[in-house]
Formats: sequence, C-alpha cells, structure tokens
Amino acid sequence: MEFADHIGTPKLDGVILHSPFHEPVDGTLCVSGHHLILSSRKEDVEELWLLHQCIDSVEKRPNGTNSNNQNGGSLILKCKDLRILQLDIATTEEFLNVYASIERLSNLDNASNLYPFFFRPMYSILEDGHTLFKPELEFSKLLASDEWRITNVNKNYYVCPTYSSTIIVPKSIDDETIMAAANFRDGGRFPVLSYRHDNGAVLMRSSQPLLNNCNRRCRADEKILNQVLGMNKKGYIIDTRSNNLTSHCKAKGGGTEPEGHYTQWRRTHRGLDKIANCTGALLDCFQKFMDACNDTGCSPDKWVSRVERSNWLSHVQNALNAACLVAQCLDQEGASVLVHGSSGLDSTLLVTSIAQVILNPDCRTVRGLQALIEREWLQAGHPFQMRHGKFCYSNARNKNQQPTFLLFLDCVQQLHYQFPCSFEFTTQMLIILFEHSYASQFGTFLGNCDREREKLEVAKGTTSLWSYLNRPNILTSILNPLYEPNKTAIWPSVAPVSLNLWTEFYHRWIVDQSQYKKAMTKMHGLIENDKNVRSKVVKYRKQLADLQKEYDNFLDENDGSESG
Repeated sequence: MEFADHIGTPKLDGVILHSPFHEPVDGTLCVSGHHLILSSRKEDVEELWLLHQCIDSVEKRPNGTNSNNQNGGSLILKCKDLRILQLDIATTEEFLNVYASIERLSNLDNASNLYPFFFRPMYSILEDGHTLFKPELEFSKLLASDEWRITNVNKNYYVCPTYSSTIIVPKSIDDETIMAAANFRDGGRFPVLSYRHDNGAVLMRSSQPLLNNCNRRCRADEKILNQVLGMNKKGYIIDTRSNNLTSHCKAKGGGTEPEGHYTQWRRTHRGLDKIANCTGALLDCFQKFMDACNDTGCSPDKWVSRVERSNWLSHVQNALNAACLVAQCLDQEGASVLVHGSSGLDSTLLVTSIAQVILNPDCRTVRGLQALIEREWLQAGHPFQMRHGKFCYSNARNKNQQPTFLLFLDCVQQLHYQFPCSFEFTTQMLIILFEHSYASQFGTFLGNCDREREKLEVAKGTTSLWSYLNRPNILTSILNPLYEPNKTAIWPSVAPVSLNLWTEFYHRWIVDQSQYKKAMTKMHGLIENDKNVRSKVVKYRKQLADLQKEYDNFLDENDGSESG
C-alpha cells in the first residue's frame, strides 16, 4: 500500500496548533508519508515538523454534532518525546480524516517504510557511523594479546540470533565449545566479553541457563567461565533477579547455575524483577511517574507523594546499586563477574553498561558513550524496535514494550549530576539519544538486533546517528565546558536523598526552562572565557620560560658577563 492510500486529507487550512510555551498558531496542516507539517504565513513562527513515528497516541475530542456537520473538534497528540500537542480542526469530515491518517501512519509495522530509509542528509558524511565501532576495532588491544580472539561462529546468526556476527571469546575456547554452551543458555546467549578492567578482571554477560527442571550441567559453559578466571581464582555471578523470580523461572526450565558445578563462582541476587522479567510493569511505573509530572495543579506534598509511589526513582536507585556492586567486584576485589537475568536483553545490559560508565573514563566521553551503546545495547541485541514501539501515553502498548534504555540514560544523568566535571558531554546528549531511540531520521536504532538490521540493509540504506552527532557543529553543542578528564572510577551515592529528578528532561514541556537555558548559556560562556584566559596565561608563561632559557644560554656562552 502506498503512503497516499493512508492519507485522507493531505492539506488543510485553518488548523490551530496549541503547543507548550507558545501562543496558538493558525496555519496550514500538511500530512505527508512521514511527517505532520504545520506552517504559518507569519515569518516569526517556526514550522512544526513532527514524525508520525514520534506520536504515541492520538485522542479525538469532537466539539459536538449538528446538521451542518461543521463542528469539527480537537486532536490531542501525545508524543514519545513527552510533548502533548493539540490540533483544532473546524469541520468534522476533515477532523475525522486527519485522525484516521495519523492513526494509520503512526502505526506502520514494516520498518523499511520508516523515515530513515527516505531521509537524505543535506550535509556531507565525514565518517560512516555504521562502521565506526566494530568489535575488532573496539577490542583491538585485547585481540593483540594471547588471551582473546574473534570468532565468526555466529556469522549466519544460527548460534545466537540476537548476538552480532563477530564475538570476542577466550582464545583457548574453540567454536564447538561455544555452540554447546549456546544450547545451554536462553536464546543461545552464551557468556561473552563485555569489558576488561585495567587490573585484568573481566566483565561478562549472558542469559539464564536452561536447566530443564533437572539441574543438568553443561561442561562447555563451565569451561568458558572457568577459563576466564584461571586457576584458583574466584568470580561472581550477579543475577539481576530476586530469589523468587529465579525460582519461578526454574519452574519453567530456566534458573541459575548449579553451585556444585561452578565451584569457582559465588552467586548473588539483585532484584530488578520488573526489568529482568519483561512484563510491561516498568512502563506502567513510568506512566504513573509522568502522570505525576504532568499534574501541575496538585499541592507540592501530594506531588512528591505521587512521584514516590510511581517507583520510577526506586528503579533508578536499584539499577545504580546493582551496577556499583559489579564495579566494586571488578575494581576493588579484582574479581571477574558474570551478569545475567532471564533473557539477558534488558536488566543485564542495563547493569553492565552503567558499571562501565562508573569504571571506564572512556565511556564518559562522547565517542566512548557512543561505543558503549553500540556494543552493550545494539550489538548485544536489545530489541529497540519491540521495546520502543509504544510509550507511556499509548493504550495499545503490550508487555514487550518498556523503557529500559531510558532507565539507563537516567542513571547516567544521576552520575553526571554527582560528577559534573567527569563527563565530556552535557545531559543534552542523553536527551538526543532518547529522542532518536524512539523516533528518528537515522537508522541507528532500527530493528531488534544486528541480524534484523543486516536484513533491512540499514548500513546501506540509512544514515547513522553517530555520523550526525560527530559533525563539528553538532559536537560543539553537546560538549561540557566543565569537563576535566578523570582517569579514576566515580563512585556515586545511591541514597534516595542523593537522587536527582531530571527536570531538564521530564519537565521540559511542563515548566518553561527558557530562563534556565539562558543562565546555563551565560555560565558556559563565562567558563569558556575563563579557560581562554587561563590558556593565554599558560602560553605567556611558556614564552617567558623560553626567553629566560635563551637568556641563560646567552650568559653561559659569554662566561656570565652581560657586556660580552
């Protein structure tokens, strides 16, 4: 079916747009295959370009009916970027046509029909973001050692459909062992390298073992894990599920590693159940959280109570707690860690990625964060298309949709808030990542795994978000002027009183932040001026030192006599 078949009214005059912090705009509405466009004849009014993919739900509010059929109504557009917009349409027929068009175009099932495959950048591509963070490049130092190698055992995605085609494994482990271990793990997600700390401790991730209710063992799986540890060393298995959820999974054939066969590994549980066991409960919590944020009429005490009852910040706290535990095992005990929940697609990736931001200063840079998202979310098979199909405003969402990636970004924001000088980027970069993960002109977050992206030919047919973000003019807009490289780990406080409500993001369409942005811009300008002054002072000091050195040499050559 062509896009035109979905559009009942392609163009309509006299539509009134109501949007946050702007006066109502009377303009012309155009419904294209991928965008809603509303433009006004007034030169000082900015056009609205809204991707259909960004619309989470659309509500009809008819004005009533009469014999002339002229009453029309309002369409309430609730967007995945948390905006709420209103379109007032004068006639009932056009009102219903526009509603039906938005409903159809915002729910396209085929990823190849989405805007990234039609977007053509108006700028030159300086570097191809689709190939920027290949595993062989990211782990080049490790691969130069005698401990690790690249395997292509998953080249056709038969061993594990959600892993990438190239995987880093211990050099002493052959492909037959890997295939046997994959059969023992849920979805074939056998233990793979996630991160190697400076002290040699290794972070790995996987899915739960499949015990089939009989505590069966898998020598291949044991061999991989013990090979990582070496002789006479202990490691930790950190299960992101509670004991109760683990027992529930065991009743269905899953569970955790039998202690008798993993004697070098100690197991501990961290109850991130609403994330580890994808039931849609996390998105329900976020909906309650946003309902509280959007309710500007209630008293402060009631508002705080509603935010607390939503439990969103509790999930942030629990995720940070689990990540800190992993980081402490790696950094302070020098012990290797395996992290897994049930499928290994959500809470596992959440914890391993936050732990790396805590430990690895490279992950706190612009490119380092991009690389982290590539290897720990995209190449690791987090199902973005499935998880982000609907958001908190939609009544049509299902249990497969949940904001795990947003929870990760919020956790990074918490670290940024406590250590503002340790991050090369501002939190604006985190907001950009959120927006493009839900609706974008770029192909980076399309599909559910590398296998799907390869089938869709995303690298060939779309532009990468990284290609855009790394352009000099965009890059400078997200750089943090307070940044001072910090080569050590950052250990956050995870006490409730230390957690910060990310108002820059959650309240940006609710509370006017224009004055705050002006103040931040002015502050950044002062910091840049101060840095320029300090840079000039350093330069002048160097010049004076060079002159003093030349003068001293002159005196030495002339036996200390200035008259010589």
